[in-house]
Amino acid sequence: MNQAPAPPPPERPSARVRWFKRFIILATLVVVAGMVASFRVGRFYVVEGAYSARTAVVRWLTGLQPDRSEIELDWARRRRRSVEKTTEVLTKFYEGADEPIRALFQTAGMDPAHGLVRFGRADQTFLLSSQVFERDDDGRSYRLRPDTRSVWLRQVTLHNGPFGLFQVLDTPEHRKAAAEAGAIVDEGSITTTNSWGLRGPEPDPSAPLRGVVLGDSFMQGMFNGDEQTPSVYLANRLAELYGCPVSVANTGHIGYSPEQYFYSLLEYGERLKPQFVVVSVCPNDFGEGFEILQGQADWLDEAAYWIDRIYGWCRARGVICLIVPVPTYPQVESRRKDGFYPGMVNNAFPGPPPCYCDPLERFLDEHLRLRWEAQQAGQSLPRSLLYNRHIDDDHFSPRGADLWAEVVARRLMFLIETIGRAASPSLPKPRLSSLTSSSGLRR
Repeated sequence: MNQAPAPPPPERPSARVRWFKRFIILATLVVVAGMVASFRVGRFYVVEGAYSARTAVVRWLTGLQPDRSEIELDWARRRRRSVEKTTEVLTKFYEGADEPIRALFQTAGMDPAHGLVRFGRADQTFLLSSQVFERDDDGRSYRLRPDTRSVWLRQVTLHNGPFGLFQVLDTPEHRKAAAEAGAIVDEGSITTTNSWGLRGPEPDPSAPLRGVVLGDSFMQGMFNGDEQTPSVYLANRLAELYGCPVSVANTGHIGYSPEQYFYSLLEYGERLKPQFVVVSVCPNDFGEGFEILQGQADWLDEAAYWIDRIYGWCRARGVICLIVPVPTYPQVESRRKDGFYPGMVNNAFPGPPPCYCDPLERFLDEHLRLRWEAQQAGQSLPRSLLYNRHIDDDHFSPRGADLWAEVVARRLMFLIETIGRAASPSLPKPRLSSLTSSSGLRR
């Protein structure tokens, strides 16, 4: 049987045609690159993509991490872009907002002309009141203004608006603007700062026992009164234990991360000369929201770097450094999932075992005790009373803040008596009878 003739081979395009196609592809790429580069956001993503690719290649080929200066330049670039983006969102939102919201923004110092747009942890950016906060270019990004009285607003609805933190001055004018905009003034959250720009009593460098508490909104005491912050409760409990004045500088600021904790320590540690430093960390110091509970700790290496520097500062000065992970309400009410958080925190901390203190077990005990107490009274307790869950807030309630202080004061006492007594020879001996039981918690 005769086979059909094979089809002729396809004709190869001429060299001129091949070069023309290459020219078209190259010209298209040039045009696209030019269009991308003509926009600020496009330039940002081009540079960021190039940096990420370079870092990945270097790590794959050599196993080396980027130089610290390169890391900080990358963070600075990302933060600039985040500030620009939030500012653009603020401007667009403000132009289209109704009059009561515009009036609130103007009164609170949060309008485009006066609002303080600054970065906090990682490259997260917030809109703050420039009347309550001020810019800081020495590592902290922003800080509370000294000698200021402010209050928190809740239920400020911003459709397609910026991420705003509505801690505003507490004046009749501000309260009137808030009411007209439909916001709720949280009466229990009135906040006053001392001359150091910190919440709480004026720090006393001459006090027999002195400490610095580093942290974010948990330590600032969000939605709690001035006398209901973890730092105030800690000072009270230590004063009960030692029978002498205790001064604790509360450096907690909403949105802060270990980087800002370190620069806060540089500033206030040199002024107060503390015998102890408490580092309070929470899930979003290591990644977005509660994602670290699922093992997604996007910023773990960065947080570990700054925690190591804090520990190094303390070690060089013979200061006790105690790291305390915040027990979160899902870990108390739902599932613990503490293998990642605070497990990863424990793994990253370079200090000795007693200088890591996890209050979660104590929180669970107290939560169960309160549930039992409620059941005996014929009531239910669907949400933990250790957090401000009654206003759908995740932070410690006054009861939770005092429980935190109980746990931390107990550990600090043992650390002071075993490794810190030489630095405080004149400090009175502790009165162990002052270690209160759970029934002694402040209500």
